[in-house]
Amino acid sequence: MNQKKSRNKTITYFHRNPKAGFSIAKVSGTFIREIRKTMDVEEFCVPEYKAAPQHIVKNIWFVFKHRNKYGINHITGDIHYCILALIGCKSVLTIHDLCLLEHVKNPVKKKIMYWLWYKLPVLITNKVICISENTKKELAKITNRKDIEVIYNAVDTAFWFRQKVFNEQQPVILQIGTGWNKNIYNVIKAIAFIPCHFRIIGDINNEISKMLEKNAISYSTISNLSDEEIVQEYKKCDVVCFCSVYEGFGMPIIEGNAVGRCVITSFIPPMTEIAADAACFVNPHDSSSIEKGFRKIILDAGYRNQLIERGRKNSDKFQPCNAASSYIKLYRLL
Repeated sequence: MNQKKSRNKTITYFHRNPKAGFSIAKVSGTFIREIRKTMDVEEFCVPEYKAAPQHIVKNIWFVFKHRNKYGINHITGDIHYCILALIGCKSVLTIHDLCLLEHVKNPVKKKIMYWLWYKLPVLITNKVICISENTKKELAKITNRKDIEVIYNAVDTAFWFRQKVFNEQQPVILQIGTGWNKNIYNVIKAIAFIPCHFRIIGDINNEISKMLEKNAISYSTISNLSDEEIVQEYKKCDVVCFCSVYEGFGMPIIEGNAVGRCVITSFIPPMTEIAADAACFVNPHDSSSIEKGFRKIILDAGYRNQLIERGRKNSDKFQPCNAASSYIKLYRLL
């Protein structure tokens, strides 16, 4: 009985394995730290990071063994199928994006992911949370649920305003990520004739390297950074580049806003939703549009200052206390 009383106040979080990516656990950690101030919290990472059938079964079994029978279980993202281990328990599922359905081409694999990652978990869980209105809109296409809520990701408090004199002669452009959706090839075309230093967070392949060298672009790369090192990269840059072709949210936009750097991003959802009026918007599929955006930021000091001021105000909406408050309210209703 004492165990039941204690566990009833506990929120149990399940994160994907860190080898599958640390980003979801990182953004979840910002509001979980706030929630710990008022509620008891347990956190687990599933043991498997691959998505083969045996790995999925192991992860489901792990969640089943560690499930909170009396309190609330929260799957923080990606491993949506683990909701199958929580049938009969109170559960919350946060869905960050529908990237799997966008990126997977094999029709059989795509159908399996459709059911195991989205359709069944959304049917089973008590509450579905999306991190943007755009993700909610995409999810609505495959479910009849009318109670899906949006709770925005929170920016880490380590990202706070640092004033910097803009380097007009050779600005440092910070490129966040090198994955298929990060649009690095079009960005390289855009800066080919712009004096700058291109700072890339993430590993690059030979094709990207050759393209940079062919266009005589000053560049450097870095990866496997600590949280503090990532903050330092934002501090040292002049422009945050996030011209992706697909995202579930767009955290670098808010991180750039919070630190006080100009942000250039894509005029597509959810970036338009997250950035509001605090970024320079461009067409990610048109390198000339991206180039014009960079030139406007570099040449127009008044515009830069406007973006920075708007960014400070925009980042206030994404503070951890706001996300934590929304989740606590949800947990108490459950």
